[in-house]
Amino acid sequence: MQTDIDPRNLIGRKAFDRNGAKIGTIDEVYLDDATGVPEWAAIRTGLFSRDAFVPLEPSELVEGALRVPFDRALIKDAPDFGVGRHLSPEQELQLYHHYGLDVAGPATPPDRDFGRLAGSDGT
Repeated sequence: MQTDIDPRNLIGRKAFDRNGAKIGTIDEVYLDDATGVPEWAAIRTGLFSRDAFVPLEPSELVEGALRVPFDRALIKDAPDFGVGRHLSPEQELQLYHHYGLDVAGPATPPDRDFGRLAGSDGT
């Protein structure tokens, strides 16, 4: 994803799968505490549905919406860790494995946590 985009500007944007099917709306963006780089987006998949975590890399912004290079079914089946708190390194690793992605860079240090930006509700 473009690194020059303010992650706060992602909140509230629509998200689509690789086939153009709507996934939902971005509720929160999770940052790597060590680098501040946006890592994950929590996407509200429906009015009464849970949020699904999707990796921001290799996703991209296309015409103001987030295009995620995975099928909607895979996204909806992602592990559910709830939103509003940090992702642990173990949870992040589960998400990377779920999406079939390699963990980039060196092994995750045990004290590394993943922060989040407040969603549109200001929390």
